[in-house]
Amino acid sequence: MPGSGQAIKSRIASVDSTKKITNAMQLVASAKLNKTKARMEANREYAESLHELLSMVLAAAEKGHQKMKEDPSKPSFVFVITSDMGLCGAYNANLYKKLLKDFRDTDYLVMIGSHGLSWAKARGIKVWESLIDLNEDDAYEKLASETYRAIKLLEEGKIGAIKVLYTHYKNTLTFEPTMETLLPPKEPEIQDDRKKMKAVTEFEPNQEEMLDQLIPMITKSVLYSRFMESKTSEQASRRMAMESATDNAEELLNKLNLEYNRARQSAITQEITEIVGGANALS
Repeated sequence: MPGSGQAIKSRIASVDSTKKITNAMQLVASAKLNKTKARMEANREYAESLHELLSMVLAAAEKGHQKMKEDPSKPSFVFVITSDMGLCGAYNANLYKKLLKDFRDTDYLVMIGSHGLSWAKARGIKVWESLIDLNEDDAYEKLASETYRAIKLLEEGKIGAIKVLYTHYKNTLTFEPTMETLLPPKEPEIQDDRKKMKAVTEFEPNQEEMLDQLIPMITKSVLYSRFMESKTSEQASRRMAMESATDNAEELLNKLNLEYNRARQSAITQEITEIVGGANALS
């Protein structure tokens, strides 16, 4: 029994150490979540405003534009935003399920995040490009560079659409993987206001040149906005995972302490019984 009590005591020390680590990681994730969420909300408002501007311009355009014609028969250029770090619950697993459902072998795949790259390599999935360890300061420029490459492929007719698979952030408890088409834009938004905008919109210098400048600018801004949204979702998922791990550790500690106290009580009772038995034998 003493040996059993010592083993339980060792487990208690181990679980308590793990609990301290998960609790610290939970606090770090919470702090990062608040910071990333504030930047995401500010950037999302900017990106949505740009998207509305693009809808207005496209609604007023009389002729179709080469960047607005999706061809489902051609490969898609897909940005997949995963994490560079682990311990974030089902964040990456949910993205992979969505990707396997929508991905075609011919698609141009850009993996953002080391976890996604490792996952793709392990399954023999061809990756067009990978972007690892992007931070909020340099992510925009690197994403913009890949956006221009994607638009060039679209102009050359090698792909039929530019898409992004990201994690849509609803609140700190709800976030879901979402596949969004960046280019071409959705036609319903173009058709609804076409008649209204046609009479009041003038293009300077002309429609074609304006769209050539506007579409890449808005596309890379929306992509960066989705990147920030994914990073916010990642931190929220990590905070939840660490909170759950800390709660589980606390529950296990309570059980182990109860088990340890029972073992110690049993050992004490046995010692008392042996002492009494020895005293009776002497008398």
